[in-house]
Amino acid sequence: MPMNWLQTTFAVFRKDVRIEFRTRFAINMVLAFVVASLLLILFTLRAQQLDPTPKSGLAWIVILFAALSALGRSFISETDKNTFDLLRIYAKGSTVYTGKLLYNSVFTLFINTATFLLYSFLMDLSIVSWESFLVMLILGTLGLSSVSTMTAAIVSQADRKGAVFSVLSIPLFVPLILLLTRVTKSAFIDGSVQGFGNDLAALVGFVGVTITAGIILFDFIWDE
Repeated sequence: MPMNWLQTTFAVFRKDVRIEFRTRFAINMVLAFVVASLLLILFTLRAQQLDPTPKSGLAWIVILFAALSALGRSFISETDKNTFDLLRIYAKGSTVYTGKLLYNSVFTLFINTATFLLYSFLMDLSIVSWESFLVMLILGTLGLSSVSTMTAAIVSQADRKGAVFSVLSIPLFVPLILLLTRVTKSAFIDGSVQGFGNDLAALVGFVGVTITAGIILFDFIWDE
């Protein structure tokens, strides 16, 4: 039973990966958005002269809007292409959700890594705390992908999905971005400081709650 569950989960994941590599729509769109946004921030806001806190948050704001433009497609594209009912036949709800979550996490990890490599180069920043950087990268990736997957699953059956997805997602992203801004400041500027453990616990709790809520809520969507 667990083996069949894993096989179906990875089948959903592979399907989304193959579709993305066939079209390369999301990757090209998000990378172009990130590069253009970072260059715009660098030359118009003179970001190198900003204080450490806003400098730490700018990259996450760029990533946030990149996520809004791409990650919602995980479930929404299924209903747009009328393949949602086909998934009901061949897979259980939990495997569909975890497969989509896995795809979004891998996609977001790639985007986050590319963004921070470019951001640190443009801003002339270096990592002073690898502990904070890894926490920021991993938990930031999981937080963004869990919120996006959960919200996309909820709005996948609604009209005007894109608008509803953005409206529901942004309030959920706000506490995550605030936490990630502090951890990013620790990673690139301050090093590990007092209170880092509290930020780590808050991020772990946020990720755990959003993933659990997504699984629970998706069961209701799947059974309709």
